[in-house]
Amino acid sequence: MNFIDTHAHINFQAFQKDYDLVIRRALDNDLKIIIPGTDIKTSKRAVDISERYETGVYAAVGLHPVHLQDSEFTEEGQLVKMKAQRFEKELYARLAELGVVVALGEIGLDYHYLPDQTEKIKQNKQLQQLTLLQQLELAYELNKPVIIHCREAHDDLLALLRSFYKNKKQRANGRGVIHSFFGGVDLAWRYFELNFYISFTGDITFPPKANFFEAYSQRDDLLKKVPMDKFMIETDSPFLTPIPFRGQRNEPLNVKYVADKIAQIKKISYDTIVQATADNACRLFNI
Repeated sequence: MNFIDTHAHINFQAFQKDYDLVIRRALDNDLKIIIPGTDIKTSKRAVDISERYETGVYAAVGLHPVHLQDSEFTEEGQLVKMKAQRFEKELYARLAELGVVVALGEIGLDYHYLPDQTEKIKQNKQLQQLTLLQQLELAYELNKPVIIHCREAHDDLLALLRSFYKNKKQRANGRGVIHSFFGGVDLAWRYFELNFYISFTGDITFPPKANFFEAYSQRDDLLKKVPMDKFMIETDSPFLTPIPFRGQRNEPLNVKYVADKIAQIKKISYDTIVQATADNACRLFNI
């Protein structure tokens, strides 16, 4: 049975030495992979890697909001350094038109790492929103779905998406996916109303933390109620490694633990989850 990891950063430094082995392991187990870029370099690498395989490996290209300012931070134990970039439409358009590219992404809003000064916060939010709008417009022009990242910015994201799509024709197979979704039923249904899917990662296998108890209880409630035609599964490799491999580098094969956890909570078969999420991904990304 084929299943799909809809979000794996095999183009990142963590896989530089063994990306082919990781991909071969996935393909040998009937697992397809979508590799999203986060800037021009990783977008080009996503395309380059995808073009090396006859089938089963696809790319997305885009500029992630955290790349809009100079920054240095630790993400899942890994030090991340980046220099500020700006969205260059022609460069991304040329990549997006290639056959292996199935979406614009990873794009979106991220207010977690905003600068300290009030005025700079306002400017950064405005720049993130403008950059997202530019990429949504390119995706619409090319009739490609989008892979959206959102952290601490759902109200602004929903308002922006409603405004952008207000007078635009519906995309029959869905407009995109909110990747690594973390929220409750009400938030999820607001995205469904905009013709978006949501996607779950290995964090659904984590034990609840005291300060996240309400969010985790909402997550289980959402997993029970989410319609089978509205969600997908992903790893976000090399991040968010599921139990039982927490602390190790994540890789696409671990997406099966995400599927298994959802099956347990929904009380339906693992195979049903695998098939439904693969069908949803194939429909959205035209795979």
